Amino acid sequence: MTDYILIQALNGLVIGIIYAVIAAGLTVIFSILRIVNFAHGEVYMMGGYFAYFAISLLGIPPMAGVVFAMAASFALSVLIERTLLTPLYSPTTERKGDYGILVTFGISIFLRNIALIVFGPYPLRPPSFLTGALILGPLIMTWDRVFDAGAAIAMLVFLLWFMHRTAWGEALNAVSQSRESAAIVGINDQLFYMLAFGLGGALAGGAGALVGPIYSLSPSMGLIPDTQAFAIVILGGMGSVMGSILAGLMIGVSESMFVALFPDPSRSLTYAQAFSLLVLMVVLLVRPTGFFGRIHTALD
Repeated sequence: MTDYILIQALNGLVIGIIYAVIAAGLTVIFSILRIVNFAHGEVYMMGGYFAYFAISLLGIPPMAGVVFAMAASFALSVLIERTLLTPLYSPTTERKGDYGILVTFGISIFLRNIALIVFGPYPLRPPSFLTGALILGPLIMTWDRVFDAGAAIAMLVFLLWFMHRTAWGEALNAVSQSRESAAIVGINDQLFYMLAFGLGGALAGGAGALVGPIYSLSPSMGLIPDTQAFAIVILGGMGSVMGSILAGLMIGVSESMFVALFPDPSRSLTYAQAFSLLVLMVVLLVRPTGFFGRIHTALD
């Protein structure tokens, strides 16, 4: 029983890291553009398909497929931002928060149905990154999960380095705090809105490519991770990347342990997502702004 719980905890940790990558991308978008991106889960789904077809049609290695998926998801996100979200930056647009919600919600429906038409309703599974399993005594974990954990950690480390150790990251932080002050010092805010939306999409697409060999791909695969990502962003504190990472790990491990310890195994998976939302509610009762939350103002 102890070995089973430990294996479940490790699996939960892997899923939590993936959740953290998805939520970190959503956090970057929110902290810069001040909108909730309801299409984030569909970009995650498209990232999985980008990797699958890059591997199957172009013949690139599965590991390189993750990089290709991130680049393609970045390009898709930039296209969406440049064509549909630029009215957010116009002073003539009223109720920009509502506009952002409606547009991104419409994009999510569009991408999901396009995927259903183009890719079909049947699950697809990309080839494994690494075959076999890591065995450490009683602990067994497939190499795919080990690779996913390592690649997701690398993405998060790169994001934190980019945000806090590069000039572009500092400019993003400046725009997130005050676009007027950023404009005074010569920062092109619209360029960094585009960068933030593209960066968030790249992280989501990379996460979708990572989970493909484990869970397979389908047009609806983004629905549950998207819901979890919203909960994680709120739990970590709206706009806090580090908070999203910690909250993602917490939700992933909590879900996995709930499944392991729930008395009825046939129903545990059904209730797992509800349990994570219960964790969210309990934390918000104690700390309404989340772990590292701060007050934000709407895009105006």
